Amino acid sequence: MSKRKKPHVVVVGGGTGMPVLLRGLKNYPIDLSAIVTVADDGGSSGRLRSEMAIPAPGDIRNVIAALSDAEPMLLDLFQHRFTNGNGLSGHAMGNLLLAAMTSLTGDFYNGIKEISRVLNVKGRIYPIANQNMFLHAEMEDGEIISGESNIPDANKKIKRVFLSPEPVLPLPEAVEAIKQADLVVIAPGSLYTSTLPNMIVPQIGDALRHTKGKVTYVCNVMSQYGETTGYTAADHVQAITDHIGEGCIHSIIVHNQPIEGDVRELYAEENAAPVIYDTERLLDMGLEIIEGDIIDHSKKMLRHDTAKVSELLYSLI
Repeated sequence: MSKRKKPHVVVVGGGTGMPVLLRGLKNYPIDLSAIVTVADDGGSSGRLRSEMAIPAPGDIRNVIAALSDAEPMLLDLFQHRFTNGNGLSGHAMGNLLLAAMTSLTGDFYNGIKEISRVLNVKGRIYPIANQNMFLHAEMEDGEIISGESNIPDANKKIKRVFLSPEPVLPLPEAVEAIKQADLVVIAPGSLYTSTLPNMIVPQIGDALRHTKGKVTYVCNVMSQYGETTGYTAADHVQAITDHIGEGCIHSIIVHNQPIEGDVRELYAEENAAPVIYDTERLLDMGLEIIEGDIIDHSKKMLRHDTAKVSELLYSLI
C-alpha cells in the first residue's frame, strides 16, 4: 500500500523572520523547502561575497541552523562569530564553512547541500540564485541606492527594488518547488531587503502566480524605519503586488493583539510602530485574513512565536 504523500510546504524569505517559522515547521509531517535570499551585503556575508565572489551566505547559514538536528555544540560552533583576530573578526564560522564548501564543490548550491547533509538538516534549502547578485532601490524622488545594507539608511520612501546583473537566473529547483507546493509561505522580514529580493526574480513571480498551492503572507508585526514607516498590512501586500503583479497572495496572517508597554516604547526609540491591519482594504484585495496572537511574549524583542505560527500554518494544509 502506498504511503500518502506528505504535503509540500515552501517558505520564501530571508532575514530574522524566516528561521523562526522553519524551526517550528520542521517538526511537522511535511516535505519542507526553504528558498532564501542571497542579496545581503553587510558584515561577514558582505566581506566573503566581495572577496570570493559567492552569493551571500549569512541568511543561508541561519536557515541551516534552524533546520538542523545536529548536536547543540556543533550548532553553537556553526553559529559562532569571531570577535577578535585581524582577518577573522566579525566572521561567522558557518559563513566560512559555506565559503570553503563552495570552493571545494565548485558551486554554492552544492556547498549548501553538503553542509546540510553533515548537519542533518530536515528539508531542502535553495538559494534564490547560484550567483552573486546585488540589490538596488529606486526612491520616490528618483535616487537609486545600491546595496542591501544601504537602502534603509537612506531613510527615503522606496518606490521599487531591483536586482543586478540582469537577468538573475533563479535555481530551477526553487522555481519547481514553488510550482509543486501545497502551501507557499512568504516569511516575515524586512519587506524591501529580505522578502522582495526573492520574489522579484521573474520566474519566481510567475511560479507564485501558477502554483497549485495556496500562498500565504505572514505579515510583519512592526514597521521598520527606513523601509516601511507608517505602512499598514495592506501597504505591505500592495508593495509585493506592485513588484510582481496581482493574484500572487491568497491569504495574510496578522497579529491581532495590542502591543503595549515597554516593548512598544523600545520600538518607538527605533521609530518603529505596530503594523495596523486594515481589514477593509485587505478584503478588497481579495485576501483571506487569518488572525491570532502570534507573537512570543517571553522575548524582549517582538518575534513571531515559533510554535503558534507553525501550528497555524500547518492547519492551513
